Amino acid sequence: QVQLVESGGGLVQAGGSLRLSCAASGRTFSNYAMGWFRQAPGKEREFVGGIRWRSATTYYPDSVKGRFTISRDNAKNTVYLQMNSLKPEDTAVYYCAAKSVGRSWEWTKDYDYWGQGTQVTVSS
Repeated sequence: QVQLVESGGGLVQAGGSLRLSCAASGRTFSNYAMGWFRQAPGKEREFVGGIRWRSATTYYPDSVKGRFTISRDNAKNTVYLQMNSLKPEDTAVYYCAAKSVGRSWEWTKDYDYWGQGTQVTVSS
């Protein structure tokens, strides 16, 4: 059974940093890519970055480029989302998800597995 478990969310002041973790289990992910999404109340789920598990190649939308960094630890089967210079508008539930390499990064429907999400709140 595939499981993605996010952790590391919390409350942080604007300008601060947080690192989220996504622990993956239940299958081999070497042919997969991992995406991070966020969803604020009343808004659609938004892609904030991804990483190909095998090559560690990363991809970011312009909205977070330069502030968010994704990495992975093969030994721990864990993907990380380092978020710096956080803004109140970054407040959302953050999700990790897994998809086959070759599918689009941004479309939620292209992801096969999802975690339960972790809340990030940035105060002004």
